[in-house]
Amino acid sequence: MYVVLKESATSEEILELKKFIQKTGHGALEILDGSIKKIGIMGKKDGLTKEELKEFSIVKETIKIGKPFKFVSREFKKEDTLIEIKGRKIGGTDLILMAGPCSIENKEMIMDIAKVVKENGGEFLRGGAFKPRTSPYDFQGLGEEGLKYMREACDKYDLVMVTEVMDTRDIELIEKYTDIFQVGARNMQNFSLLKELGKTNKPILLKRGLSATIREFLMAAEYIVAFGNEKVILCERGIRTFEIATRNTVDINGVALLKEKSHLPIIIDASHGTGKKSLVEPVTLGCILAGADGAMVEIHQNPACALSDGEQSLNFQEFEILCKKMKKTLEFKESLKCL
Repeated sequence: MYVVLKESATSEEILELKKFIQKTGHGALEILDGSIKKIGIMGKKDGLTKEELKEFSIVKETIKIGKPFKFVSREFKKEDTLIEIKGRKIGGTDLILMAGPCSIENKEMIMDIAKVVKENGGEFLRGGAFKPRTSPYDFQGLGEEGLKYMREACDKYDLVMVTEVMDTRDIELIEKYTDIFQVGARNMQNFSLLKELGKTNKPILLKRGLSATIREFLMAAEYIVAFGNEKVILCERGIRTFEIATRNTVDINGVALLKEKSHLPIIIDASHGTGKKSLVEPVTLGCILAGADGAMVEIHQNPACALSDGEQSLNFQEFEILCKKMKKTLEFKESLKCL
């Protein structure tokens, strides 16, 4: 349930209402949907009635939400959510680009990549310091040393840092370095992790699980929002199907459906989605036309020598070509709105 507030509602009156809601054991999520002020009521249905809420003069109406993923749905908020961080905007009309290596291998490597990302219009540097690998014998990342290298690279080239967190025990450490927490596909339904990230104040990049339905994906996002963090970015990175010609199957119609069902920004990760560098460009561009607000791309100086996921990583020249085509695709997409 949520309440729509009257235009005349003052900050003091809204605070009084929120305190009342919280005293009943519920959470109070205040948002601005266009010019309309709303308060989402989070928690169990019992203990708070519409009649009690209507006793507050600033309450215009109370509305029940039919979707199970209540507060990430368009039913609650019709206007797109815009996440601002360090002067950058995620969502809206701009197209964001997150790029970097699968794993941070050394300082020189991440510095070189950060420079290339910046030169090609990227604003976000992604890279793994703690790596979840299928085999326990594969490279697991540099840990805090990798975080330090990445932070230094982001500061030098004025980039926003994105890195993965796998365990609740690592949140405090990673939070000292990163600007955005990434939740990988394997942890999409790690509800203990999602709850703790909901208590942080940094944006969360949530990747779709390997076999997750759209409903399950949005319910995972709901966990983060329900625990207090509205700054969630969805990432379609392919799902597991019967097809074995590619690493995963990118759900392009899922991108369009997510834009229809949710107000949260959505990006595409065609690198993990396809597992083939030759497919990264066409799938990325296709998803942008389908409604994606940006893309995550894996790049490496020498993909053949990468310690992880080299087969899906673009070299610098291929990355430059993709960036140019992304800009052209966005221009074409905007031109379609006039038809």
